[in-house]
Amino acid sequence: MADAIIPNFGDDEDTDRKFVIICSKGNLDMAYPALVLANAALGEGIETHLFFTFWGFDMIIDSRMDDLKFTAAGNTAMHLPIKGREVRIPQAVMPLPGMTGMATKMLKDQLEELDLPNVRDFLDQIVAAGGHLWACRLSADMNKVDMDDLYEGVDDIINASDFIEMTDGAQLLFI
Repeated sequence: MADAIIPNFGDDEDTDRKFVIICSKGNLDMAYPALVLANAALGEGIETHLFFTFWGFDMIIDSRMDDLKFTAAGNTAMHLPIKGREVRIPQAVMPLPGMTGMATKMLKDQLEELDLPNVRDFLDQIVAAGGHLWACRLSADMNKVDMDDLYEGVDDIINASDFIEMTDGAQLLFI
């Protein structure tokens, strides 16, 4: 587990801002924007909540969160990370067997090169910095999971009405 980075905001930097990210996708490439933005908001002293729903639930289901995938199928911007060269991969190749595994490995290698933590460690840092993780009741029921199946840092499983109430006045981002 990576060491948590807990910001010290001091007494004069209190804020009443609230930032909420709805995480609706469970792909590796959709997990990182939410994690990076949540971490940045916490670093600015902003009250931060992540709400996991539908496929975003894979980010917090304990048995799945360490094995998120990245598929380049349908991603027309997919290219190989070769400095100084533009190497695009034809879309017709993406659905072939092995391409998701290759794309996932390539993305994980890039994230590691940038010294970014894996999903579990990133969530550990967010929780340690005061971030809140909420699981959607409907998605929990659809996935047939309860709190015992979820990452230990999840605050609770809540319904949509509770989520709307707790995020009143928040800046909201849907990923």
